[in-house]
Amino acid sequence: MKRILDAIQSPSDLKKLKPFQLGKLCQEIREELLEKVSQTGGHLASNLGIVELTVALHYVLNCPKDQIVWDVGHQAYIHKMLTGRRNQMDTLRKFQGMSGFPKRSESEYDAFGVGHSSTAISAALGMAIARDLRGENYHVVAVVGDGAMTGGMSFEGLSHAAHEKRNLLVILNDNAMSISPNVGALSSYFNRLRSNPKYHHTKDKVSEFLQRIPGIGSVLESGVRSMKEAIRSIALKGGTLFEGLGWTYLGPVDGHDLNKLMVVLKNSIQLEGPVLIHVITQKGKGYRPAEKKPDQFHGVGAFDIKTGKSLSSPQRSYTDIFSDFMLQQGRENPNIVAITAAMAGGTGLKPFAKKYPKQFFDVGICEQHAVTLAAGMACKGLHPVVCIYSTFLQRAFDQIIHDVALQNLPILFAIDRAGLVGDDGATHQGVFDLSMLRDIPHLKIYCPTNGQELRETLEQAIQISGPVVVRYPRGAARQPWGSEDVTLLLDHGFHAEKAQCVKEGEKIAFLGTGRGYELAKETCRLWKKQRKDGALWKFISVKPLDQEALLQVTKTCRYLVTVEDAALIGGFGSAVLESLSDAGVAVQVLRIGIPDQFVEQGKVEQLWDFLHMTPERIVEKIWQKWPELEPEMNHS
Repeated sequence: MKRILDAIQSPSDLKKLKPFQLGKLCQEIREELLEKVSQTGGHLASNLGIVELTVALHYVLNCPKDQIVWDVGHQAYIHKMLTGRRNQMDTLRKFQGMSGFPKRSESEYDAFGVGHSSTAISAALGMAIARDLRGENYHVVAVVGDGAMTGGMSFEGLSHAAHEKRNLLVILNDNAMSISPNVGALSSYFNRLRSNPKYHHTKDKVSEFLQRIPGIGSVLESGVRSMKEAIRSIALKGGTLFEGLGWTYLGPVDGHDLNKLMVVLKNSIQLEGPVLIHVITQKGKGYRPAEKKPDQFHGVGAFDIKTGKSLSSPQRSYTDIFSDFMLQQGRENPNIVAITAAMAGGTGLKPFAKKYPKQFFDVGICEQHAVTLAAGMACKGLHPVVCIYSTFLQRAFDQIIHDVALQNLPILFAIDRAGLVGDDGATHQGVFDLSMLRDIPHLKIYCPTNGQELRETLEQAIQISGPVVVRYPRGAARQPWGSEDVTLLLDHGFHAEKAQCVKEGEKIAFLGTGRGYELAKETCRLWKKQRKDGALWKFISVKPLDQEALLQVTKTCRYLVTVEDAALIGGFGSAVLESLSDAGVAVQVLRIGIPDQFVEQGKVEQLWDFLHMTPERIVEKIWQKWPELEPEMNHS
């Protein structure tokens, strides 16, 4: 039997359906979403929860003329399926495939590119202002998850929109979850709005009574809005936060009731000024494993639909090593506190939170607040550990400078997902942190190259009396067992700020840091196979850079190749060049790293190849830059 979904190539096809067909369509969408994401991986639970709302939006609005701005954007899979990209779902988050987030270059239906949180209201307001100044006529809608509403930028947008009084619709998608369960007073406030029986009971009773009075319907209709506001004010003791800011507040509305959704959407876009619809949804709706554990099904790899179990073999990750370290610190140091921004699970802090709840603080999607909160704690004798993904740390740049480094406070920044992260693409690649942080006084930056080094580096970093960053990548931790790394640890001990000569050599030296060290090592091996001698050095500390070791390298090697998993501009290679320049040493340097571009999605190995960052490509670059080395190689 042909499915309704098979006939939907655009929102115009959706509008041809009868309202009674939409429920069946939503069921088919959920089935196909499960099938596709179980194969490709992706953000599942949030998309399962927003099916009816997305269908209602495209049924009522006239897109792409009308503009939908998705906050965070990981919940836009259904939007993509309904806007002509359903046949691309097999390529979701794959190299050169469909992005897991809205992307303006991908479709005219994607009004705003997004991947981080709390930006939708500001962007949508900007569009509404542009619309009015240009004398155009269309609706602008921002869809904001309740987790994203905790971000300070959302409130900045709410405040300014109320001041502007432009026609703008914000839909608060309230599922009591961001990635981890929502925390804080705002989450509690939403709970009260959702569950307050007084408001719903009073409103229903008044409506019942009014319907029985004949002959005065038109009079009552003109006063119903102010009456509802009065009822809400009595029931909720002063109205809602949004009304206090100057917004028209509608809801709460059942986000899985299509008829109610479409009625309130049709009515709301006729109202003047900024309007907020509070929609209640269930994250993971329609798939039992995701309903039971929505945080575990927020972002998934390939999995078995019947059981919900992952199809990949679990491996010990860098995040697991950090998690164990924090548990040890909790046992040994009562002054240790852990802070994260709505990422307790992703950062490995859940076990710490369970074991030491009084020392754990999840501040919601508020990276700026997280950093300055840590600064306040550090001022009064605590030792905060702030764990944030590299891509999200960008949002707290000012706080790191002004509130932490300027005061030289003892805070350990554990920067997870540093370097290329793969499938999440340009919005999430953690490649800018070295360039962003390296110019900040007092700040130390360490980039361990394997799991054992991460543990050792964290142990040393927590002893430092000022701010220190330890950055580490996503995924399985490289283990040093049986390699040259173990010999180095046993023979020389471990000192994060001391560079290590892994292999002596002449003429050319390969210098690696972080995940770039493994690439430097493989390139050195390839060089050696071609009967060329080369030195290999490991730099865990990017700041301070071990200048003594660097000068030692240049005594025997006049050609240096630096390798890093970060942006070339301002990164490790730049630090090497600056150090050599300051010392007055003239040598040739080839820097290998992320070029001046945004890196799209794909498996990390595919991205290395795409960026010409493989041992073979690096050797080619050496020949191109220093052709005088090639004849010797051919001769040998």
